[in-house]
Amino acid sequence: MRSLLAALTTCALLYGCSQGHSSDQSAQTGLPTTRIVIDTQNGPVAFTVEVADDLPSQEKGLMFRTNLAPDAGMIFDFHKPDYQSFWMKNTPLSLDMLFIKSDGTISTIAANTIPYSTDPVLSSEPVRAVLEINGGRAYALDIVPGDKVHAAMFGNLKQ
Repeated sequence: MRSLLAALTTCALLYGCSQGHSSDQSAQTGLPTTRIVIDTQNGPVAFTVEVADDLPSQEKGLMFRTNLAPDAGMIFDFHKPDYQSFWMKNTPLSLDMLFIKSDGTISTIAANTIPYSTDPVLSSEPVRAVLEINGGRAYALDIVPGDKVHAAMFGNLKQ
């Protein structure tokens, strides 16, 4: 009985330690973070985002995440413009996907993507990056195609 109790306690501790909060996600993934600012018609909006700039981090993306802070997200830097295709496989959160051209201009937005869907979400033109934020945030913050994203990768960083 004592060994069963010890085993259950150990399992509970391991489970509790493995549960992360959105603010701890970058520490858990090991991905670098960066601050980006989007110029909207109502003024600038800032996000702190994880940077997925290599194939392994891009393949995983935000899969398996169950929460994401309102001012957080992930930016996928493809380093050069190309057509991009995303899906929501293993992703329980609805996301807004902002497709961003090389100059930082938002090309299109795929709003409120469907969790777990394997249907492709495509860019309409070659883009340098894709920003994923919580589903509905782009609408709530009046982020629209044509708005400018400021980040080091676009060479237009705002202080």
